[in-house]
Amino acid sequence: MFRIGHGYDIHRIAPARPLVLGGVKFDTDYGLEGHSDADCLTHAICDALLGAAGLPDIGHFFPPSDPKYKDINSQLLLKQVILELKKHQFNVINIDATLIAEKPKVLAQVPRMKAVLAESTGLSPSAIGIKATTNEGIDAIGSGLAIAAHAVVLIQHS
Repeated sequence: MFRIGHGYDIHRIAPARPLVLGGVKFDTDYGLEGHSDADCLTHAICDALLGAAGLPDIGHFFPPSDPKYKDINSQLLLKQVILELKKHQFNVINIDATLIAEKPKVLAQVPRMKAVLAESTGLSPSAIGIKATTNEGIDAIGSGLAIAAHAVVLIQHS
């Protein structure tokens, strides 16, 4: 049995925080506001995986009110999500994700993001798609005030 899941996440840009996307730290003077490292790409992937398995969302498993998740590396959360899927006898087949941001340019970092996400999920980098686009100057993302991500996953019950 195959299942498809979709995830979405958005975070406001915040000064003087590290910017982490797909587990890769970018060299910027801004990051994303959030309780964890605010890696919206990884969060969207986590929600897509959990949704495909019919499980509660990322906030259920890692509530922002819990201090133990303060500034946590989202790859640790993704690894926990993978373990949760395995407990329910699901295997991840592939991930396809899109970052939506006016800045920074991410194309050069896509291979590193795929490698980090592959290590966290146990997938081959070739089973992970990452694309980036802008919002053409429209809304908070287009004004450079936020970064968002969508993810779609395919999982299989074993």
